[in-house]
Amino acid sequence: MPLIDVFNGDADGICALHQLRLIDPADSELITGPKRDIGLLKRVEAQAGDRITVLDIALSKNRDALDRLLEAGAHVRYFDHHQPGDIPAHPHFEPHIDTDANVCTSLLVNRYLQGRHLAWAVAAAFGDNLADAARQAAAPLNLSDGQLTQLQSLGECLNYNGYGETLDDLFFDPAELYGQLRPFADPFAFVAESPAYRILQAGYRDDMARAVAVDAAEMRAAGRIFMLPAEKWARRISGVFGNRLAVESPAQAHAVLTAKPGGGYVVSVRAPLAAKSGADELCSRFDSGGGRKGAAGINHLPEPELGRFIASFFEIYK
Repeated sequence: MPLIDVFNGDADGICALHQLRLIDPADSELITGPKRDIGLLKRVEAQAGDRITVLDIALSKNRDALDRLLEAGAHVRYFDHHQPGDIPAHPHFEPHIDTDANVCTSLLVNRYLQGRHLAWAVAAAFGDNLADAARQAAAPLNLSDGQLTQLQSLGECLNYNGYGETLDDLFFDPAELYGQLRPFADPFAFVAESPAYRILQAGYRDDMARAVAVDAAEMRAAGRIFMLPAEKWARRISGVFGNRLAVESPAQAHAVLTAKPGGGYVVSVRAPLAAKSGADELCSRFDSGGGRKGAAGINHLPEPELGRFIASFFEIYK
């Protein structure tokens, strides 16, 4: 019976799959891509009896493809924390969807697995900029501050690798990066032994140093907007730079707009950590926009829409 695993290419999607396959090892077909490539179900070809697991991509952006797969007779298990739209009721559909602002997909998988690989879920939560939720989830592990810091760095590095316009922008294809994780049940062993982790650490450090040297293009009491150039380093760092800004100034909202080589911008929005709301509402006002309450994005903001975006940003966050 063919198995197909469809997962977001960020820390949350990779760690969610890793937890599931540590419990139920399988050589499945892997379908993934850069973090913003969320219409992944369109790439799935399945037949009656095929079993598909979907991780960390919005159901609302994949509904037509999901309906097609269910009609073909496939069984679909779906874990996600983004706004789903209408959730279908179908005998072959198993949804695990929770849009709480303090939940990520890996924490949902951890709940499903009853904590059997909790440390990987903690790393993913850190990567998704849910530091409080990560520390709360980690309580049963009795970790030291140093160990929590290691899991935070791991999550941030895995997440950092997911950002880019194309796979060419990334250090690792997310499917390859998942393959690097597969031999490691213990994330601390991965941190200690993996050459891939060292590469991501160095890239993260170098790209972040460039980002923090950029001044805000718009700055008000309620929020800040940053503009990054159309370069690989900027496309890689855009999302985790937004996470860092949110942590540094938790009462403010933040937007990071990265210029695209062909014109327009990729947008990452972070709601204030002190009140995680509004990011999905803001981004859904624009074509190709979506996400969740605390963090959302727009895959392509045309240049003529820039003024409307800035006005909308400061309308929601004021």
